[in-house]
Amino acid sequence: MQGQARPAAGRSEQGAKPFGRSRTLDLLRGLAILGVMAIHVSQSFPSNIHAVDYAFMCGWTGVNVFYFVSAMTMCLMWTQRTEANPARKFYIRRVLRIAPLFWLAIPVYLAVNGTGPSYNAPDGIGPLQVLLTATFLHGFWPDSVNSVVPGDWSIAAEMTFYLVFPVVITAFGSRRHLYLALAIVLHLANVCLFKPWALALFSAYYGPGHEAFVRNALHISFLNQLPVFLVGCALFFSLRDGFARSDAAIFAVFIALSFIADRATGSHEFNYLMINLVLGAGVAGCIRLAIRWRPIEALGRNSYSMYLSHFAVILGLRQVWPLADGLVSLLVAYVVTAALSYLVARATWHLVERHAQDLAHRLTSATSGWSGIRPTTAVTAAGMH
Repeated sequence: MQGQARPAAGRSEQGAKPFGRSRTLDLLRGLAILGVMAIHVSQSFPSNIHAVDYAFMCGWTGVNVFYFVSAMTMCLMWTQRTEANPARKFYIRRVLRIAPLFWLAIPVYLAVNGTGPSYNAPDGIGPLQVLLTATFLHGFWPDSVNSVVPGDWSIAAEMTFYLVFPVVITAFGSRRHLYLALAIVLHLANVCLFKPWALALFSAYYGPGHEAFVRNALHISFLNQLPVFLVGCALFFSLRDGFARSDAAIFAVFIALSFIADRATGSHEFNYLMINLVLGAGVAGCIRLAIRWRPIEALGRNSYSMYLSHFAVILGLRQVWPLADGLVSLLVAYVVTAALSYLVARATWHLVERHAQDLAHRLTSATSGWSGIRPTTAVTAAGMH
């Protein structure tokens, strides 16, 4: 996996065309962050109109769109680079892309939210939760997820995916059916084996009254999210190389096996799988159609910082908000949250992210050979969110 220059496996100029210069990927990130902000704004500024609040709550699917886009972006970057020690340089780029802002968010949110008991940390936040969060291992322990940094469950899943990605793509290459086969195996293992065992273990550990908390932690765990990333990798190669009837057949088997497992175990993950497959089809459709819109693309290019900062923006707005709850309040709060989060993102780009990206480029460019991507485009395409 390391040591020699890695050729772009199975790459062709024609095959890369569906992804263009990643403008559609930026648009999808922009739509995703708009969805994520929608759900959190509606929780703090409800319209009290059921249909409207429900529509805003559906913004949770934005995180899953991020997953698909992340998987496709990683495949795009990996197949268009030719360089020595690719995995080591991949890890350097990923850590310097994600860690600086996230580490900055840890003390900020500890100061804002405190360390006392909460839904996500029944016994409060201690050194263990902070250490696990700082090392991106918080996704493996229930009361570390979302307890230190709001919404950090998705970042735990992303970073763990980055850890295994070079191994998986080196082993599978462009054989998309292998990604789907692994997604099926992991989904069934999670539903039939891991989730029942972990539910019993952690329910006993936290005691009566915390079953819902444990179920939620297992739902957002990495093992439950990894099939989404793997499907995203398969969709990348399907878009690049062309869809086949065998793809549809494998997805049909995936759906059937998931339905049977769901009925047998009562895991309630079948609906989640179906929603993700629909989202994946939508993401693939947007890329095939090369849908673009500059304002949303701008949000997408700054979506990681917006993701981390919008929780604090919402909390601050709630303290000074002059409008009574209602539709007007919700819509105005949504626009203001998006605008302020974007401004924070632009500031953090100049103060933090730009310098981290420059460092990553210096650490990885000495022996790098590029094939088809200019550095500025690479930085844009490499964004997690």
